[in-house]
Amino acid sequence: MDWLFNDAAPVIAKILIVLIFPFSGLDKIINRQAALKQANSGILPGGAVLLGLAQIVEFVTPVLIVFNWYAGWAAIILAGYCAITAVLYHDFWAYPRFWSADSAGYPHIWGISSKTSRSSAAAYLSFSAAMSCQH
Repeated sequence: MDWLFNDAAPVIAKILIVLIFPFSGLDKIINRQAALKQANSGILPGGAVLLGLAQIVEFVTPVLIVFNWYAGWAAIILAGYCAITAVLYHDFWAYPRFWSADSAGYPHIWGISSKTSRSSAAAYLSFSAAMSCQH
């Protein structure tokens, strides 16, 4: 039964935490024009390049985290990506009473919360797995 808690549970947890990111990358491929429009809406220039970088992060870092190959670095990159995109592309503060459920800014708050919590959990799991391998 130890294998369940020591081996299987962390892998399953990592898969469940990072599962959303490859689907987000796939959505950027399927709905490229909408994704490109959003990438160009931020303050940074070069929306097409940023979109390509986002897809690389969303496809590669989850694999690295799940297979524990440079998982700590992948988790930091993913967490940074989530924080940067949250601030640059989810301008929740532009809406009055954004914390209220009937505000147009409310979905932005939940998008940021979801991304941040998932990437933080992935970072924690990756670092804890890396630290347990060093003993």
